[in-house]
Amino acid sequence: MGEIIADFLVETSKGYYCSYGDFYVDPLMPVQTALISHAHGDHARPGHHHIIATNTTTIFMRHRFAKQELGSYKAIGYNESFFLAEVKITFFPAGHILGSAQILMEYNGTRYLYTGDYKLQGDATCEPFVFVKTDVLITETTFANPNVVHPDPVEEISKLATTNHNMMLGCYSLGKAQRLTHLLNVYCPEKVIYVHHNIAPIHRIYDTHGFVPLKYEIYNRKVMKDGVNKVYLVPPLTFNSYFRAKNVIRVFASGWKRLQHNNDLSLYISDHVDWEDLLQCIEASNPREIWTVHGDGAMLKSYFEGKIVVRNMAKTSTF
Repeated sequence: MGEIIADFLVETSKGYYCSYGDFYVDPLMPVQTALISHAHGDHARPGHHHIIATNTTTIFMRHRFAKQELGSYKAIGYNESFFLAEVKITFFPAGHILGSAQILMEYNGTRYLYTGDYKLQGDATCEPFVFVKTDVLITETTFANPNVVHPDPVEEISKLATTNHNMMLGCYSLGKAQRLTHLLNVYCPEKVIYVHHNIAPIHRIYDTHGFVPLKYEIYNRKVMKDGVNKVYLVPPLTFNSYFRAKNVIRVFASGWKRLQHNNDLSLYISDHVDWEDLLQCIEASNPREIWTVHGDGAMLKSYFEGKIVVRNMAKTSTF
């Protein structure tokens, strides 16, 4: 069992940096070498000289960042280890979206696991989360609050079957839209799914590289004017711009309560861990220390006081 190095991964103005391997994890600004956990825009940015990610993450990034040089990408499979300097790196499924990865970094006998965004709930549209033993768990804390309990997604999506009114369903284009399409296909089969033109290319990538078939049609301006049981999936900006849309029920899929306000139905479907799933991950990974990122880890620190060291990696926030 090696020593835990407090500055193994540090937050800089460009993002989380590991000097021992000379690389960044999910950097916000262009860097020489970037490890990317998944393709959401708050984790994957263009401009890096070398981008290392899972195959599907690189496909999403190539779609979104057309000006990025193709030769800068290096796709790595899950469970395939490689070295940057003396740091051994391995990707494991994170269960967040298709291609999302936890990043295990091993150095001098100590294991540091960066979770990225992750979820334990079942999701047929992406690889299931894999528990990994580690000495340091570097975890997101988006919903690290005992009062947050994500409901069963099947029960949530089934609420949409209680009405045959046409529906505008707001959701994030990558990951959430495909998960919702599959859930609607399976549990609300009477619904006809239409997707916004900005979502359609992501659906096509899932069609090619995903695990389950998605039944949907591309939206056009005429389809919602008549008939019933039609669901139009739109990205957040479109959803917000049509806040006065008539003759449709407005729904937004999210784990955040604030995003359920002023909608006709609530739909609590999240792609992040809630409190209980976070604790389950910690128990399974059995870390000696927990470093928190992407959220507020104060309640986690209080919960493990005297048991496990919990510290916040962010320079700009404190417990």
